[in-house]
Amino acid sequence: MKFDLISIFPEYFSPLKLSLIGKAQEKNLVSIAIHDLRDQADGVHKSVDDTPYGGGAGMVMSPVPWGEAIDQVLLGSSAAIHDLIILTPAGQKLTQSLAQELVECEHLIFACGRYEGIDHRVTRYYQTVPHVRVREISIGDYVLGGGEVATLVIMEAIIRLIPGVVGNPQSLVEESHSLPEDAVEYPNYTKPAVWRGLDVPEVLLSGNHALIKAWRNDQALERTQKLNPQTRG
Repeated sequence: MKFDLISIFPEYFSPLKLSLIGKAQEKNLVSIAIHDLRDQADGVHKSVDDTPYGGGAGMVMSPVPWGEAIDQVLLGSSAAIHDLIILTPAGQKLTQSLAQELVECEHLIFACGRYEGIDHRVTRYYQTVPHVRVREISIGDYVLGGGEVATLVIMEAIIRLIPGVVGNPQSLVEESHSLPEDAVEYPNYTKPAVWRGLDVPEVLLSGNHALIKAWRNDQALERTQKLNPQTRG
């Protein structure tokens, strides 16, 4: 699976060398290329932004360097379909189901905007380009300084689903099928059985897998209800 990341802060992606994603690259399960958007900018200062038409606070990223950078990535890829992910608070919310959909993609291009975002004509233009699917994605209802953090979140959600990345594939099956989409995970315990006067729930020591599964489902739904009373179990 091929990832191309475009950003004005390419060093932001150094964590991709660590943990599961680092090992996935070592195993050649994923290929990750990082591109500096400023390489496509002109002038001494390599500026990639300008004031917004219509007025308003902040700066907007110019479509010119973005078009050059994305075109260059597309020319260097032999994928049949290219999925261009534009990180924006106005995008589709990241869910486990969306991560499972994205893991089926061959080539993902992440456009990591900054300031007040990327000129919307970038989205509109690439929606008309053959073999390119534009996906606007958000990781939540809050504002970040840029799309790099969101990209790291989305990539980890995707890459851990690739066969061979996670050591115990059964854990992925449990996450995918045992609970509703909007449910949080049940509490987990390990040895010792008693710690500082607190016991591991007896059902987890019973060896009865049906009871354990039912207990975990109940705990997950109870936790979900506390976090979001409107969520239905």
